[in-house]
Amino acid sequence: MSSPPPALHRRSGDLLLFICVLVLLGAGLVMVYSASSIVAFDRMADSAYFLRRQATWIGIGLVAMWIASRVHYQRLRAYAVPLLLATALLLIAVLIPGIGRVAGGARRWIVAGPAGFQPVELAKLALPLFVAQFAVRRGAEVRDLHRGVVPPLLVTGFLAGLVLLQPDMGSAVVLVVITMTVLFLSGARIAHLGLVVLAALPVAAVAVAAAPYRLRRFLSFLDPWSDPQGSGFHIIQSLLAFGSGGLIGVGLGESRQKFFYLPERHTDFIYAIVGEEIGLLGTVGVLVLFAFLAYRGYRISRSAPDRFGSLLAGGITAAIVGQALMNMGVATGLLPVKGVPLPLVSFGGSSLVMTMMQIGILLNISQYAAGEGQ
Repeated sequence: MSSPPPALHRRSGDLLLFICVLVLLGAGLVMVYSASSIVAFDRMADSAYFLRRQATWIGIGLVAMWIASRVHYQRLRAYAVPLLLATALLLIAVLIPGIGRVAGGARRWIVAGPAGFQPVELAKLALPLFVAQFAVRRGAEVRDLHRGVVPPLLVTGFLAGLVLLQPDMGSAVVLVVITMTVLFLSGARIAHLGLVVLAALPVAAVAVAAAPYRLRRFLSFLDPWSDPQGSGFHIIQSLLAFGSGGLIGVGLGESRQKFFYLPERHTDFIYAIVGEEIGLLGTVGVLVLFAFLAYRGYRISRSAPDRFGSLLAGGITAAIVGQALMNMGVATGLLPVKGVPLPLVSFGGSSLVMTMMQIGILLNISQYAAGEGQ
């Protein structure tokens, strides 16, 4: 488990995936500067403040991606459980006053000096690694509800529960999507997964109803104009941005919504700024790039030389693309508001670096892909 199988011949990684990621990073850097320059000048007297920070995180992320692409993915199996335990401890620690920092009404950050880290981003790597390892060890037993499906779902439920306490329902949903995807790819019965979804619906309903702000967000999703200055404000401003952009946009850097109308303009709602400044062409372009990323991830998963590599690639792809679809769904009003960034595009530190590390693992698996060319 700790060394590469001798029969595998290493080749170059998936170049098209790498190019797709670079394009998304470049587009994100441009859009972060455009979306954040006004607020950065107002708060820091430096319009390029967020641009420089984003460029720094991209540099760190490229190093992390390169390192991950050089470490054989089979070596990661030995760290599946320790990494999961470390993630759980960090998710507990972030809830402790004095350790976890509150920002935007949520306690999601552990801060050390000038740097901050969101433990949930580590969970998006640790969970697919753990579930893939679990499925490989259980083999055909994954088709058994009690022995193959329930154990990883209990682990996922525990992590998701900790994330909900922050609160961060969007990331909790992403964790569930990761596990369900890996179990599906491993051969779990669709009937069993369907039962899990049905059982989760009342739990989700209780989670929404138990938190007044979540209930307001859900009701505003159904009718944002019922509270245009309150819970419906985010989505209304986001839709106004898309509407203003039309087909080709108002022009790069010419957004009006970034002038303190649209909240979280360079993070959770950066897709709306893309729609306003570059129009439908820009938003479709971003969507196509993520669709292409999903396709390359699927190819890597399908052509991986072993079951662990296949499941790990599938889980990582689900984590990145699932979060992207959730972010775009929120920005366009197709989903209730959840605080998740657009991977590789939104401003962020730990989210960006961990996503690029996941891409590095995908690139490593692609180096040992069997059969199809790159």
